[in-house]
Amino acid sequence: MNILLVGSGGREHALAWKLAQSPLLDTLFAAPGNPGIAQHATIAELDVADHRAVIDFVRRQQIGLVVVGPEGPLVDGLADNIRAIGVPVFGPGREAARLEGSKGFTKDLCARVGIPTARYFRVTSRDGALACLDDFGDTCVIKADGLAAGKGVVVADTRAQAEAAIRDLYANGPVEAVIEERLEGPEASLFVLSDGSATAVFGSAQDHKRVGDGDTGPNTGGMGAYSPALVLTPELEERALGEIVRPTIDALAAAGTPYVGVLYAGLMLTAEGPKLIEYNVRFGDPECQVLMMRFAGDLAEVLLAVAEGRLADLPAPAFADDAALTVVMAANGYPGTPEQGGAIGGITAAERDGAVAFQAGTALHGEQLVASGGRVLAVTATGADIAAAQRAAYAAVDAIDFPTGFFRRDIGAKAVDKG
Repeated sequence: MNILLVGSGGREHALAWKLAQSPLLDTLFAAPGNPGIAQHATIAELDVADHRAVIDFVRRQQIGLVVVGPEGPLVDGLADNIRAIGVPVFGPGREAARLEGSKGFTKDLCARVGIPTARYFRVTSRDGALACLDDFGDTCVIKADGLAAGKGVVVADTRAQAEAAIRDLYANGPVEAVIEERLEGPEASLFVLSDGSATAVFGSAQDHKRVGDGDTGPNTGGMGAYSPALVLTPELEERALGEIVRPTIDALAAAGTPYVGVLYAGLMLTAEGPKLIEYNVRFGDPECQVLMMRFAGDLAEVLLAVAEGRLADLPAPAFADDAALTVVMAANGYPGTPEQGGAIGGITAAERDGAVAFQAGTALHGEQLVASGGRVLAVTATGADIAAAQRAAYAAVDAIDFPTGFFRRDIGAKAVDKG
């Protein structure tokens, strides 16, 4: 079977790495790809925003499965257009992808179905947003409504911070946003496969969003992650499935917009139980990297079964008992304006003991690998527990020569400290 993988980041490198191990695979194509993905796939010179060009390529190369990695093409309806020619796609259609494409859509669905989440208001003006603040006391969360690559959220600790964030949000005119109460508790990410009706859990992880050690500084797309998320006990996982994820999938099916793909539920484990923070409609980045390192099955087989509505025919996805941990190496300046073109060396040495340096924002200048984005590498390793995976990942990080980059030194520290 020929497979087309859409995307160019660290998540897609991890998917390509795992898909390339499948005995079902004939040729893996990737568009637009990156130098790391090119180690496992044939790069297709495609503009993935040009749906007609993608469809022509799928027909010409006799693609049997399309895997859409990032959220942008899903929100743009790429999966719908490929399904229209009868080719299986792993990824939700445009309407179901609104779970990530519109925070307001998701909050309204939660209110309608009774899914536990934070109290909220939808706002479209600066004055309206400021007027909402009295309902939340000194703290709140401010979310831009559309796609923001994990960075369109401000967690305000004071009224002054909230007002400043709202002024920034509306500095260039009207936008849609959600203002919601700040939930308290540990966070966890739960991944669930859905073929529109059947579901299957596909692991858990904990992300580190803040740019600096000790969870300081602005939010990023993610500076590291580990799996499994030990705080998400089997009991809490079952509650999250029964009270949050399955009602969401059932509601979309009832609306005639079935969810096909992986649903990433960002959860807050409050004193009242799990509550939904937000949904993503794709594997997380860098969560995908740790999930792929632990997944023990044939990824192509599972994703094809999801795309063809046969998920119930497969056994539950199996994961290694080992933990996995990934450390993101970012370019100086991230999450603002990252420094471009910095040389990267030492990846072969870093991967000598089983770690994998998944590439995200990289490019080749001649034979020299250089930084071309904000998050550049996701250096990932496994171990018998999170502490062992942490040691292995940082040993690999220390083998990499990336003088114009930086990384956090405390990924997984809280889990290790809790033992």
